[in-house]
Amino acid sequence: MASSPSVLLSSPPPTAKDGSRFIDSNYLQKQSHVPANFKWPEEDAASAQEELNAPVVDLEGFFNGDVVATENAAKLIRSSCLSHGFFQVTNHRVDADLIQLAYDHVDDFFNLPIEEKIKVQRRPGSPYGYSGAHMDRFSSNLPWKETFSFAFQNGPEKTVADYFKFTISRDFEQTGLVYQKYSEAMHSLSLSIMELLAIGLGVDRTLYREFFEDAVSIMRTNLYPTCQEPNLSLGTGPHCDPNALTILHQDLVGGLDVFVDNKWHKVRPVLGALVINIGDVFAALSNGIYRSCLHRAAVNSHKERRSLVFFMCPRADKVVKPAEELVRKSEGGTRKFPDFTWSNLLEFTQNHYRVNETTLENFTDWFLSADRSNFKPTHFKTSQ
Repeated sequence: MASSPSVLLSSPPPTAKDGSRFIDSNYLQKQSHVPANFKWPEEDAASAQEELNAPVVDLEGFFNGDVVATENAAKLIRSSCLSHGFFQVTNHRVDADLIQLAYDHVDDFFNLPIEEKIKVQRRPGSPYGYSGAHMDRFSSNLPWKETFSFAFQNGPEKTVADYFKFTISRDFEQTGLVYQKYSEAMHSLSLSIMELLAIGLGVDRTLYREFFEDAVSIMRTNLYPTCQEPNLSLGTGPHCDPNALTILHQDLVGGLDVFVDNKWHKVRPVLGALVINIGDVFAALSNGIYRSCLHRAAVNSHKERRSLVFFMCPRADKVVKPAEELVRKSEGGTRKFPDFTWSNLLEFTQNHYRVNETTLENFTDWFLSADRSNFKPTHFKTSQ
C-alpha cells in the first residue's frame, strides 16, 4: 500500500509542532480548487443522475412480534440484499432525541485545533482514531472529509465513554456518554436486523444474533466540508464495507450514492430513517448469496455534511463461515470463500489493501497465497 508523500496543495496545510502537516475540514473548505491528490477519476466521480428506489422497511411489526409483518420485512430485505445489499428502516426504536444529541456532539471534536485532534490520530494498522483525509495512509484519490472512529464492545464496561474521558480529555466526558448510548442502540438494532437477515436466508432465526452478540464494532463520525469543485472529488470513494453490517444516519444534506444496474444512484435522505447496507463479512457468511453494497459519498459546494456510522464487526477471533444449508443453496453447491476471522480481514484492509468493490475477492487470494508479501491483486473494479 502506498505511503503518504507530500500532498499537492494550492497552499501549505497546517503544520504541527513536530513539523508534520495535516489537513482537516477547516483547511479543505478554504480551497478554491481541488488539489491534485484529491482528484478522482472521472468514472468514479461522475454525478449520479437518478434516485435509487430502495425499500424503506417498517420494523414496527417485527418489534411487536407480528409474524406476517416480520415475514414481509424479511422478504423486502432479502430482495434488496440479492440485488445490491442496501435498504432503509423506519420505526427502528432508536430515540430521535438520542440521534440529534449525537449530532450536537459531532462538532465538539471536529472544531478542536488540529494540534488537539492529532493527539488521537489513527495509528498504523488500526481502524480507530482521528483521520484527516486519510493522508496518513494514501497519497492519491484522497477523500474530502475528516473522520473520528472508536471501538464499541457490548458489555458492562463503558468502552466508548471511558475512551472519550480518559483518551481525549475529561472535557469530553458528556460526549463519551452520548456516544456510548448511541453505540448501544446501534448494537441492539444490528442484532435485530441480523434476525431478519437470517429469516430471509432460511436459516435459524437466532444464528447471526448469537454470532454477533459479543461483537467489537466501530463507531465513526464523519464531516464532509464544502468543495468548490464537487465534480472532481469525493467524500468517500467507491467501495464495499469490509465489516458485516453498516448502519448510517445521514443528515438531510444528502450525498450517499449506491451503484445499481451499472450506474450510480442518489439516496434521498428519509426523515427518521436509518440506512442499512451489507458488508463483505456478511456476504461471506451468506456464501455470496447476499451482496455487499457498493457505495460512495459525494460532496457539494453549498453545505457541509455530517453522518454517524456504526460498523458491526464480529469479535476478532470469530471464524467467518457460512451455514452448510447456504452452501447447498449456492450456485454449484460449493464454498465461495475460505474460513477466516475478522482479524485476518482487518489486517488485509489496514496494512495491505485499500478497500474497494473487489476487497473480498482479493482478500481471498491474499489469504490463500503462499507468499503474501508479494501478493498482487487480480480482481479489479467493474463500476465504470
